[in-house]
Amino acid sequence: MTEQSTVSTVPPSQPAPRVTIASAVTAVPANVLSRDLVKEYIGRVFQLSGRRLEAILEVIDNSKVHRRYSIFPVDYLIEPRPLAQTTREYREHGILLARRVAQDALDRAGMTPEDVDLIVTVSCTGVMIPSVDAYLAQQMGFRPNVRRLPITELGCAAGAAGLSRAWEYVLAYPGATVLLIATELPTLTFQRKDFSQANLISAVLFGDGAAAAVITGRESAGPAILASESYLFPDSLEAMGFDLRDTGFHIVLAKEVPQLIRDRIGGLVDDFLARHALTRKQMKAWLLHPGGQKLLAYMEQELGICRCQVQPSWDVLRDYGNLSSASVLFVLKEWLERQQMNSGDRGLLAAFGPGFSAEMLLLQWT
Repeated sequence: MTEQSTVSTVPPSQPAPRVTIASAVTAVPANVLSRDLVKEYIGRVFQLSGRRLEAILEVIDNSKVHRRYSIFPVDYLIEPRPLAQTTREYREHGILLARRVAQDALDRAGMTPEDVDLIVTVSCTGVMIPSVDAYLAQQMGFRPNVRRLPITELGCAAGAAGLSRAWEYVLAYPGATVLLIATELPTLTFQRKDFSQANLISAVLFGDGAAAAVITGRESAGPAILASESYLFPDSLEAMGFDLRDTGFHIVLAKEVPQLIRDRIGGLVDDFLARHALTRKQMKAWLLHPGGQKLLAYMEQELGICRCQVQPSWDVLRDYGNLSSASVLFVLKEWLERQQMNSGDRGLLAAFGPGFSAEMLLLQWT
């Protein structure tokens, strides 16, 4: 297993610069997709009846998703639109949400756009060129020499991967500050004429939102990032992703995904922690990507942790659904703002995405 893992760490002979998550913020659009609203529309939109309708209604009830958010009201959302139009909508609304969380994250960290040395942006639910950071640079007054790293195609793992790339940058440039922004609008990928099980599940699970975090080498309160690791699952290319067609993004989501993670999560976590002379029992925080209720339940079982140790992930799933790359940053915000952590407490952050892949980080509170 370990030969396929990519580990980021600091050689023991060198003192590690302190890299802190100084803030984490989130934002959602105004339109609410409640569970009852989804149940009201889904049979009509997909022309479901009989046992198939009963089955999807049961999935909705068991999903643990009580509400999600959308940039558009449901009546507009369900109408077919060409890819050119949804791309314009992605650009317009993505920039608005990204600017909102970017400013909020900087404000909470006590910083300004001029303090930022690198902007990392992640998203997988649309494409814009130039990337969103170029728009924000003009609108918000980032320095002309600010570095930019737009990351696409990592799906739900990208929020965690963005934290890792930010950490590595600050290790390379001690004292630097990175702004990470995740903006996802999965409702724009809704496909009314796609009757696949993956598309039906997507219509039940995913919601729109954005998150941002400030990662810095300056003196700051917040958890420090100690290490990170990537893992690419063998023979799993078809497990998750998007199929881009003339009609837009069609989700690829194999039913085996939760089992893929269930089979390997224990070994992945143990190997990662062992490389830093740690064990699961020493983790006080579990910041797990809320990809779905089955995924979270399997991880609890395989890692031997109780619901109380991963409650923020369940809360995010309940209140926002799966926000793809932004999800784990929503969970991070919950841990930073609502959970009582002591100095020295450690936590593990993990997310999963296309490839099929895992991204993990080791955190320590101060």
